[in-house]
Amino acid sequence: MLGGMLRDVSAVRYVEPLRSGGSVPAVVEADDLGTYVVKFTASAQGHKALVAEVIVGELARALGLRFPELVLVHFDPAIAGDEPHQEVRDLHSASAGVNLGMDWLPGARDFTPEVAKEFRVDPVEAGRIVWLDALTVNVDRTVHSSNLMIWPTAGFAPPRLWLIDHGAALVFHHRWDLSAPEKAYDFRHHALGHYAPDVRAADAELAPKVTEGLLREVVAEVPDAWLAEERDFATPAAVREAYVGYLHARVRASAAWLPMDFPTREELAAEEALRAARTQRGRPDWLKRVPDLHGKPAAEQDWSVHLK
Repeated sequence: MLGGMLRDVSAVRYVEPLRSGGSVPAVVEADDLGTYVVKFTASAQGHKALVAEVIVGELARALGLRFPELVLVHFDPAIAGDEPHQEVRDLHSASAGVNLGMDWLPGARDFTPEVAKEFRVDPVEAGRIVWLDALTVNVDRTVHSSNLMIWPTAGFAPPRLWLIDHGAALVFHHRWDLSAPEKAYDFRHHALGHYAPDVRAADAELAPKVTEGLLREVVAEVPDAWLAEERDFATPAAVREAYVGYLHARVRASAAWLPMDFPTREELAAEEALRAARTQRGRPDWLKRVPDLHGKPAAEQDWSVHLK
């Protein structure tokens, strides 16, 4: 079970923006002496991304997966007054008030394809992460965009995988009427697919734990203000019940969506080589001298394709 509502902190020092994605989160220090990555309410992804972050992140922690603590961060744009970029200052101004913070993992490394070649992941752990992603329809933990970190890296403890960034999960909440709870999704290119994830063991272990009671505890962590804009529901409480109902129905239908057929490292490499070769053949001669970046996704993606 969870330990209670998300803690409230206030940002007291703006450290830096993070420009690796489209939402431009920021690293801040707070009045509890903690350091957090803040995702802003006025970012392009909107409130639904923050709702997904809370629900999937808190569910992951309740199931024993490694995920940094989430907090509600009260943000005063005045602390970032020296930010030089106008568009970032506009984002801060529009996000005054309560935002979402994730505990900063100092020195953490991205779980890139290069790192994955050397880093060992147990099939049981891989299966548990894949299972959670399949349950919550997290379509953004791929080979090229893992949203996984390795931490710690300083040598005082063994490095471990940590889950981050679930804003693209719960794709069903973008169009509630178009996605059946038993729908299967393509997870062949999951970042952990080539570790032989034992998803059957994960299903046997985790599915019984995802009860209606646990789901109600998880969705209760989402602030009312982030649910109030759902046009198809009269109240935030009704939205919460919709999340509980959908996810509980989905976990009971796991036999229909459990991912099983994962390509090996060699098969993935062969697929990438074929796609790169096709891309190269289709280029004009002058463009063939440009480095091939095939397979690396843009910062912004259209998740509506997964709802059809």
